[in-house]
Amino acid sequence: METIAANPPGGSNGLEEPKKMTREDWRKKKELEEQRKLGNAPAEVDEEGKDINPHIPQYISSVPWYIDPSKRPTLKHQRPQPEKQEEFTLLGEWYKRGVKENAVATKYRKGACENCGALTHKKKDCLERPRKVGAKFTGTNIAPDEHMQPQLMFDYDGKRDRWNGYNPEEHMKIVEEYSKVDLAKRTLKAQKLQEELASGKLTEQVNSPRHRWGEEEPNLQTERDHNSEDEDEDKYADDIDMPGQNFDSKRRITVRNLRIREDIAKYLRNLDPNSAYYDPKTRAMRENPYANAGKNPDEVSYAGDNFVRYTGATISMAQTQLFAWEAYEKGSEVHLQADPTKLELLYKSFKVKKEDFKHEQKESILEKYGGQEHLDAPPSELLLAQTEDYVEYSRHGTVIKGQEKAVARSKYEEDVMINNHTCIWGSYWKEGRWGYKCCYSFVKFSYCTGEAGKEIANASEELPSDVHEDEQLTKPKTLMEIHQQKQKEEKKKKKKKHKKSTSSDSEGEDRKKQEKLKKVCIKPLSTVLSSNPLKVYRLSGIPSSNTRIEAYFPQFPCWSFFHISYL
Repeated sequence: METIAANPPGGSNGLEEPKKMTREDWRKKKELEEQRKLGNAPAEVDEEGKDINPHIPQYISSVPWYIDPSKRPTLKHQRPQPEKQEEFTLLGEWYKRGVKENAVATKYRKGACENCGALTHKKKDCLERPRKVGAKFTGTNIAPDEHMQPQLMFDYDGKRDRWNGYNPEEHMKIVEEYSKVDLAKRTLKAQKLQEELASGKLTEQVNSPRHRWGEEEPNLQTERDHNSEDEDEDKYADDIDMPGQNFDSKRRITVRNLRIREDIAKYLRNLDPNSAYYDPKTRAMRENPYANAGKNPDEVSYAGDNFVRYTGATISMAQTQLFAWEAYEKGSEVHLQADPTKLELLYKSFKVKKEDFKHEQKESILEKYGGQEHLDAPPSELLLAQTEDYVEYSRHGTVIKGQEKAVARSKYEEDVMINNHTCIWGSYWKEGRWGYKCCYSFVKFSYCTGEAGKEIANASEELPSDVHEDEQLTKPKTLMEIHQQKQKEEKKKKKKKHKKSTSSDSEGEDRKKQEKLKKVCIKPLSTVLSSNPLKVYRLSGIPSSNTRIEAYFPQFPCWSFFHISYL
């Protein structure tokens, strides 16, 4: 066991400090702890009679000597202290509703408000109009005491209890309202039936053949249902009017305002498992799903969350936010959301001062140590006239292949003025021809005539149209125009020959037909038939262009034309 020495009598606090244990006592203490852990010795008991688990470490079970000088074994200091526990309101308690006013006092009470006479507040907290003479002195019109609601302190579950304070009796008011509406509907229906009986409409329906056979007219049934339903729809139409819905009390239809969703899910844009990773918990896809497809991120509809994050003014916004945090840590009262204009001006002035500081620092170092000539030195390519980069040139000196960027230049000399011209060839263009702008001349390498040449060119434009036509007629034709004209004439000749050949062929056929007709003798039909008795003839009264036989019959008083074909 531990040995504790008392403080000297001159001690200030009177607490006993622990004394160092002997080696024998330490050995006995360890043996006892081992026996308790094995269950061979009874466990320690605290002041409340509860067993102390021997497997609990010493740094948890031991009590500091300055808290409990008796050094009794206990775990009370590890348990919740009742004096430090917060007291929460029970779940059944709630704010009181519909509290009636108490009886109004007739005399002023000591400690009440001097203005209105209520006990629940003082004069400085009174919300009534200040009286000319307060209730303390008049003793009349004393205001009733306000009902003070209780201060409720709920725990975690009490704050999140949705039904806390709900009174089931409040629902009975809704039931009573619906019952009243139902009763009114029944009375109205009874009145309507009485009116129909009085007018005779109901008797006609009863005597109808459909009603006798147990059927009912469909229009009347739908009208009754519609009227019975619409009576209470108008009453509760305001309650059904919700955002995102369209309620029509006439048709009893609730239509959702839906929109067409043609969005593609992020994880369906690229089905390759090695492509951009999709996090299902946060629904985020940081990388571009079309990175391996070779598509430009600016052309696709979705290029990853990081692409959206680092576009526009996002980077500058992040830099401004970082500057605001750093400035706040150093004592500047700036905030991005609270005072953005002040932060923007401060950040701009900071960047200007930073550049000025760098420039001044650079100049001070150069003044102190020198070396300006090394900063202004030309590049090593110009100094050594050689580089390690491979560049391939063409015969004209343009870059074909290599790291050096090719500059688009003309192989001809530029801005070279000749023959007193002030503008180069090609500075003037008109009617498909190039010329000099200084004199409007279309002849290359001509001598410049200046303003006189411009006046002559303008005068030629103002000539009448007949002069231009004469010039066009007398203008010599080029070889190409002459060749095209000859081809046109040859085509015309070929067409004429073709027409003559076709006409000659048709004339020859007509001559042959006429010769055949001459061979046929114009005889009476009886002689023709008698000369060929063995052949059968077919006579038709339709004239034909092949063979026309002119026959005269004595019995017919006219000439007739017959088409005779041998069968």
